[in-house]
Amino acid sequence: MSYEPPTPPATLTTEIVNTLNESTPEQLREIATYAEALAEHKEREARLKESADEKAVEERPDDLPDDVPAKATITIKEINDNLYYYWQWREGEKIRSQYKGPVNPDE
Repeated sequence: MSYEPPTPPATLTTEIVNTLNESTPEQLREIATYAEALAEHKEREARLKESADEKAVEERPDDLPDDVPAKATITIKEINDNLYYYWQWREGEKIRSQYKGPVNPDE
């Protein structure tokens, strides 16, 4: 083992390096344990998000237009005694709709 202090990774900020250099050996071991657990947590979250994104793409209906999100549902609106299908979804506080087509009473 070298008697020289280790060289910090170039990707670490000066603030982080200074904080680590001022820490006790016990604090550094606690930081290392925490950093490893945090890295595993973030990797797991990224895998779950990627998995959810892939699942959303797989569940996308064939007739769903490209500009309508997969979470949209079909609703029926009556306009002048005629029934029409609309894609409908929420964006923040707003409800968005896009025309799909007339309701066919023969279906």
